[in-house]
Amino acid sequence: MSLATYVVLVPVKAPTVGKSRLASLGAQRRHELAEAFALDTVEAALACPVVQRVVAITDDAGLTAALAARGCEVLPDVPAGGLNAALRYAAEHAHGRWPQLRPVALCADLPALRPEDLGDALARAAVVAGDQAAFVPDHAGTGTTTYTAPSELFAPHFGVGSREAHLAAGAVELADAPAGLRLDVDEVADLERALALGVGAHTRGATNPH
Repeated sequence: MSLATYVVLVPVKAPTVGKSRLASLGAQRRHELAEAFALDTVEAALACPVVQRVVAITDDAGLTAALAARGCEVLPDVPAGGLNAALRYAAEHAHGRWPQLRPVALCADLPALRPEDLGDALARAAVVAGDQAAFVPDHAGTGTTTYTAPSELFAPHFGVGSREAHLAAGAVELADAPAGLRLDVDEVADLERALALGVGAHTRGATNPH
């Protein structure tokens, strides 16, 4: 596939309710980290040379403004039917606007993601999966951080046990994807791993004492 052929879809929970397993850090810190993760993830996607557009799905007004200011289109979670419904809705919207772009669902909690990580994985998907769906498993080996398929086949299965669900649906697993693309941060230990890999500016700021 040639350069700039993807639209990345990023579903983002409101920071006030996201990242509940970081509650031990305190409500304010958890809120700040959830927002920082999303901003770093979106900025990495925007900087990826094979990504032409980034669309976030969120109902949080503050995040909507922050993401839009960075060049990200933001959609409200109109279906309100859960993560996979939101992604399908965003993919349909993206296909209507940019039919030449292939959709990519990307988790919003990847603070160690680098633009080249995403580019490498998408290049790999184009080679090994072709016109089939492909996905990147999370670092725990049970979930999914990234899913891509042609628009007509786009059917993500995020949620508990998503790795097995994607395999069962025939998607090609990209188990050798870069570490930053596999490290979704749900717990404090995950955050420590991400900091060791190197995180984006927003997460660095949120982890430093004020």
